[in-house]
Amino acid sequence: MTTIGVTGVTGHLGRFAAEQLIAAGTDRIVGLARSPEKATVSGLDVRTGDYDRPETLVEALKGVDVLLFVSGNEVGRRIGQHTNVVEAAKAAGVGRVVYTSAPRADATELVVAPDHKATEELLRASGLEWTILRNNWYVELYTGQLTRYLADGAIVSAAGAGRVGVVPRADLAAGAVAAVTGDGHAGRIYELGGPPITLDDLAATITEVTGTTVTHRSVSPAELVAALRAGGLDEGTAGFVAAIDEAIARGDLDVPSEDLPNLLGRPVTPLAYSIRAALTP
Repeated sequence: MTTIGVTGVTGHLGRFAAEQLIAAGTDRIVGLARSPEKATVSGLDVRTGDYDRPETLVEALKGVDVLLFVSGNEVGRRIGQHTNVVEAAKAAGVGRVVYTSAPRADATELVVAPDHKATEELLRASGLEWTILRNNWYVELYTGQLTRYLADGAIVSAAGAGRVGVVPRADLAAGAVAAVTGDGHAGRIYELGGPPITLDDLAATITEVTGTTVTHRSVSPAELVAALRAGGLDEGTAGFVAAIDEAIARGDLDVPSEDLPNLLGRPVTPLAYSIRAALTP
């Protein structure tokens, strides 16, 4: 029986992947978490695995054949943390690492890309078998703001007419499960996302689903930062959000690809379905 490890099982993507792997019932699943007591997945062998503490990672990865390595969320600190994971995987004898990266990580100005590009290079040089999943933008980053969009009647962004391949986390988790459990994925790079849409498209779909008119209002990055600061965000977070919108406007997240449907064996979940689901109590 293959033993599959999943990092970050207290986060959304790692938890979804662990749940789907356990539901499949064919392998032994080990979950890694900085705080194991926060894990909520039933039937999971949860071990302490802290990206900042290499000694915990080596111990947690003992006996793991394939590792789903969900990238950390601390931008600017991830290269050191990810190096710890890769080195621990080597020391523990992991056979293959499946890593969640960013769209076009090696050829984009996306603000989060440098950490991912460096990690991809680490994996290629590690001697481990690897698979890279370049995940596009979570649709939940938009559907999580539906209440505000509906109240304001507008999505305000600096994204212009740029397109983004929004996709539900659950679909990305299912794609990861397919890459972890299936054959023929070693040495492959997959660009995973939904059909790219503009934020005008997003506003139109919200309007269609809810019956409440929502429009997209595009502003300059400076105007967006000012609006976000006025809404209570700190300068760093507001600047990060604006930088993502600038990346969308440049086309950095416009990555048409059939990789995710091919892994899933079905179409990506439609945007309208995600909006309806977000509105369901």
